[in-house]
Amino acid sequence: MKVQILGGGCANCEKLQKNTEEALKELNIDTVIEKVKDFKEIMAMGVMKTPALAIDGKILVAGYIAKAKEIVKLINKIK
Repeated sequence: MKVQILGGGCANCEKLQKNTEEALKELNIDTVIEKVKDFKEIMAMGVMKTPALAIDGKILVAGYIAKAKEIVKLINKIK
């Protein structure tokens, strides 16, 4: 599973990453979270607002900080 946090590295991006780590731990998924900070790459993925969360190239969250429980639900939907 490829997990990416998209954003410039701001505090909101860090919070989304922390929540994503909690969700992955709850789901017992061991993977590395990639940080995408290049805004050209972020825009190429169709994201106009950060922070964003992408899993396997699919944008699950954009423009807000999702809580860990929401991320768990989103991951379970795409499994």
